[in-house]
Amino acid sequence: MHHKFGIAIAGLTLGVAAFAQTKWDLPTAYPASNFHTENLTQFAGDVDKGSGGKLKITVHSNASLFKAPEIKRAVQGGQAQLGEILLVNYQNEWQMFGADGIPFLADSYDAAWKLYQAQKPVLEKKLAEQGIALLYTVAWPPQGIFVKKEIASAADLKGVKWRAYSPATARIGELVGAQPVTVQQAELSQAMATGVIESYMSSGSTGYDTKTYEYIKNFYDTQAWLPKNAVLMNKKAFDALDKPTQDAVLKAAADAEKRGWELSRKKNLEYLDLLKKNGMTVHVPSAALKADMKKVGDTMIKEWLDKSGAEGQAVVDSYKKM
Repeated sequence: MHHKFGIAIAGLTLGVAAFAQTKWDLPTAYPASNFHTENLTQFAGDVDKGSGGKLKITVHSNASLFKAPEIKRAVQGGQAQLGEILLVNYQNEWQMFGADGIPFLADSYDAAWKLYQAQKPVLEKKLAEQGIALLYTVAWPPQGIFVKKEIASAADLKGVKWRAYSPATARIGELVGAQPVTVQQAELSQAMATGVIESYMSSGSTGYDTKTYEYIKNFYDTQAWLPKNAVLMNKKAFDALDKPTQDAVLKAAADAEKRGWELSRKKNLEYLDLLKKNGMTVHVPSAALKADMKKVGDTMIKEWLDKSGAEGQAVVDSYKKM
């Protein structure tokens, strides 16, 4: 008798403890050392503190819980309560996810922030239809041109072997008359070492991580686009929290967004310094190169607007008014 009674009591206290504390998972595709992931970890800590230990969020970095393409669906289906995605990766599902990957539409942190404000209402509406809330976003450092030889204008890129790793980067290569070659990041160092590519567009962080400075000595800081990571939340999971815990989540998210954008700006300058220290010349693009790349951007904005229709036009219009 006593034995059974003991088990029942143990079960009861366990039930109370489980009810008092909620556990959430937050998968991301990036390594623990990435500044986005460090920011997520701080967000999880803030939620723990702010909720008085009621909500515990576990960050699963480096695609350990779900791979990058699976994360959005996992949040939608409630297999994970939260998840971090790179918005431009989902452009095929809906063109608006790719707005911050259009070259030269927003070519600075300030412009990227404005584009986010213009994009936000339609993003939130679309995600809400899928049972998802947008918690916050953080921009990656801006994209520039790594190239073997010095370039004064786009004409100097004619015939250059150009790394393509997305539809947008392939299209830029075509428009400047370069020769696009598809190379994924894992193969990038080898492709440079063997002369398969002589140029590519990415951020200073990729340039540093792949030791691009060992093969290519010029970086043109065009700030062509600043793609954003977005932290998504399952709406049902949020609705199940009590009001003080909900408030703690929203406050921690607002803090993480502000901190993340500031961190991105700081990291960008650190990466450019690291490239210089390792023998790369960081150039301010010439007026001619800027004008040429702006033309490429204009063509690509037109092409994107054709696909995204009235919705895309409305976002671009509201952005340009800011």
